[in-house]
Amino acid sequence: MASLNHIFMAGNLTKDPEVRYTPSGTAVGTLRLASTRVYLAEGQKKEETCFIDVVVWEKQAEVCREYLSKGSPVLVEGRLQFEQWKTESGESRSRHRIRADRVHFLGRGRDGAGGAGGEMGDAPGAPEGEAAPARPAPRAVPPPPPPKAGGADESGDADDLPF
Repeated sequence: MASLNHIFMAGNLTKDPEVRYTPSGTAVGTLRLASTRVYLAEGQKKEETCFIDVVVWEKQAEVCREYLSKGSPVLVEGRLQFEQWKTESGESRSRHRIRADRVHFLGRGRDGAGGAGGEMGDAPGAPEGEAAPARPAPRAVPPPPPPKAGGADESGDADDLPF
């Protein structure tokens, strides 16, 4: 049986991102996301809000702390994680949270500057001309050589064609 654990969730942060560091110095960030569904039931407008914690790691966590704040709209792409633990009093607890692979910024930065849209590392609200810290430059890939006349190479084999 095949399985897939991938989630996209858009919403607004309910508080400023929090970042802590592991003993080895790796940044671990926590975002609290609220996503509201609006629908009609019996002619009445209803709202249903889902709250979920999001965990972001390394440079992405630091960039989220720098450019996001309470109320920021984001799109999170990642996977669901299920956690179980016991409290000090012996009660069983559990929760689902999202382990983010990418956090897309949908609104403006903290200072109100910058354009809408962008992925983590686009640094919305960054001063004009500042490079995105986490996005590598695109690589130029040379086009394949054109096929030789007759559809085969000099040896007569068509196995070496670039398509």
